[in-house]
Amino acid sequence: MTVESTAARKPRRSAGSKAAGTAGSEAGTTGAKRTTRTTRTAAGKGSATELVQLLTPEGKRVRKPAYAEYAEYVAGITPEELRGLYRDMVLTRRFDAEATALQRQGELGLWASLLGQEAAQIGSGRATREDDYVFPTYREHGVAWCRGVDPTNLLGMFRGVNNGGWDPNSNNFHLYTIVIGSQALHATGYAMGVAKDGADSGVIAYFGDGASSQGDVSEAFNFAAVYNAPVIFFCQNNQWAISESNEKQTRVPLYQRAQGFGFPGVRVDGNDVLACLAVTRWALERARHGEGPALIEAYTYRMGAHTTSDDPSRYRHDDERAAWEAKDPILRLRRYLESANHADEGFFAELEAESEALGKRVREVVRAMPDPDRFAIFENVYADGHALVDEERAQFAAYQASFAEAEGV
Repeated sequence: MTVESTAARKPRRSAGSKAAGTAGSEAGTTGAKRTTRTTRTAAGKGSATELVQLLTPEGKRVRKPAYAEYAEYVAGITPEELRGLYRDMVLTRRFDAEATALQRQGELGLWASLLGQEAAQIGSGRATREDDYVFPTYREHGVAWCRGVDPTNLLGMFRGVNNGGWDPNSNNFHLYTIVIGSQALHATGYAMGVAKDGADSGVIAYFGDGASSQGDVSEAFNFAAVYNAPVIFFCQNNQWAISESNEKQTRVPLYQRAQGFGFPGVRVDGNDVLACLAVTRWALERARHGEGPALIEAYTYRMGAHTTSDDPSRYRHDDERAAWEAKDPILRLRRYLESANHADEGFFAELEAESEALGKRVREVVRAMPDPDRFAIFENVYADGHALVDEERAQFAAYQASFAEAEGV
């Protein structure tokens, strides 16, 4: 399969069924009208105090009665689908590494790496259906991949050549949101509209542990609960809100905050792609059946810097990262694939070649991106123009002309 066709492929429509666990199944989600069940309370199912884990760091399947409700959603997953999840994570990590390198080479102004968070993003992203809608932050490169957004389209904003790079309605994947936490409100409002339309699609809002301290997120929780909106709040708790640790963000586990608003909260092993896939399928199914919102806290770790302008060595120790490297999401799934004889060396070699091709294409596309119009910043500020903007445009034009004059001397 070529890299181009991979980037354009449609998301697997597998989120709606507990039993099938295979692409294309939509059991329990048919019909234009949203069915209604008795809404579970925050103290009911989905409020387990344990970390939901279905695959250990050593690559062994976990079979505990406490996780049975969630394990049911991946019980029928096939070797082909498992290889697909592994491939998604490997190629997403390669794309992320290329983007980081391009920023270091001066080709991008900034980059927010997802290194270490691949399982949380691929697992939750592959749980969505094509008609679901996703509201990301600025780090959901793996979710964008699952939604069929060409990875090179993510780089235009970071290179300064556009304001987004893709049509949100083409993939039901909203533009990246830089303002911390605001997308939670956008997602809630959209989900309220979905419910009023009688559709059975779900909405997911992604945010980090730092954003959980923003008022916007609390407001979104409240609106979603009161209006029983079909929205999933997916918090990637990567332990550090830039340089602020979890201990300075919250006094209780983040997933428990859902109880105060009256809907379920679940903490899942964010480095376990199977657990993330299963729990997100569970949350989306209950949302589609009129049972309202849910909060998923994917407990993971940011292996790299917050962005390429950050130096994590100033606020955390190397041994902390080393401990989390042992829980690497990609290595974990590879161990399982190998032990279960679901993948051979030919598969891994082919994937490595595909990874190299993706890296090459990313480099070529970014370096070929045209420079933006320097004066575009002055357009569309006011509908009918403004004297001050005209003055600023003239000053900027004179400043730009001074370089040409200097070169001509």
